[in-house]
Amino acid sequence: MAEGNHSIVTEFILTGFPGLHPEYQGLAAAVLFLVYFLTLTGNATFLFLFATDCKLHKPMYYIILNLSVCDILFSTTTLPKIISKYWFQSGNISFTACFVQMYLVHYLGTVNSYILFIMALDRYLAICHPLRYPLVLKNSTIHILSVGAWIIAKAGPLMLVIRAYPLPYCASNIINHCYCDHIGITTLACTDRAPYGFPAFVLAMFMLLGPLAFIIFSYCSIIITVLNIANLQGRLKSLSTCSTQLVIISLYYLPRCFVYLASNVGIEFNADMRIVIIMLYSLFPPMINPCIYCLRAKDMRESLWQQLNKRTVLNKIHILSISGK
Repeated sequence: MAEGNHSIVTEFILTGFPGLHPEYQGLAAAVLFLVYFLTLTGNATFLFLFATDCKLHKPMYYIILNLSVCDILFSTTTLPKIISKYWFQSGNISFTACFVQMYLVHYLGTVNSYILFIMALDRYLAICHPLRYPLVLKNSTIHILSVGAWIIAKAGPLMLVIRAYPLPYCASNIINHCYCDHIGITTLACTDRAPYGFPAFVLAMFMLLGPLAFIIFSYCSIIITVLNIANLQGRLKSLSTCSTQLVIISLYYLPRCFVYLASNVGIEFNADMRIVIIMLYSLFPPMINPCIYCLRAKDMRESLWQQLNKRTVLNKIHILSISGK
């Protein structure tokens, strides 16, 4: 059908979870709001501890700082709109806003992948080359790598938006997802998607599997190095220094790899199951990451308890000063 015979799309409608019964929409909004609140609270707590405790100004925590900022931005990009859909029945998003959200989703996902690459590099040098670690991976080096990650990550998602934005969008404007992404938008275009979908898939694989390849190499090297340590206590100590990062990396990559693998071997999910899986691997890590590195990292635990004890002492002094009046 000729492009001129279609009505031009001016806004999109996010379906969220298509099979969700209306009576559960309030519950879904409450759960998503709780996830958003915990994500903001956990990551903001780390940012506060980092800003107030100079002992945390080490390469590893500068990496986690970037991860926290990225997690806050990603959750803020995706969650408020879908929460408003279920709480206020506001699922409409303007044409331009949808593309802005698409860009931010893919951009922040790419930054996250690059930050995890830097995290694996940090552990690789710390365990496999401990003598060179303080010389190679200084705070200044982490700053350069982190800024580079935020800048380089812009190119791929920007290319996706530039290629997808001018396409003719007509007829259906319903996106079966909780937020705008490249697949959800371009499948609505009144044109052959193959010339746009395949390059986007290749780019996604490069951004995902490129860092993942080094991460796998680094942790294989770490395991070999640890196994060569004769002292059992030394092995356990070396493994404990990278266990936190390994958990965070696993939460990010394993579900994504499962979804990509399942789609390529013919395993199909219904729309709701697919969206639930995507939302889990997109939103669960930002929420749980602060708990992981706060509970596992000794410096973080000490800094957190120090702040809590300080607050307790200040509250007691305040109460005593009031009672003494």
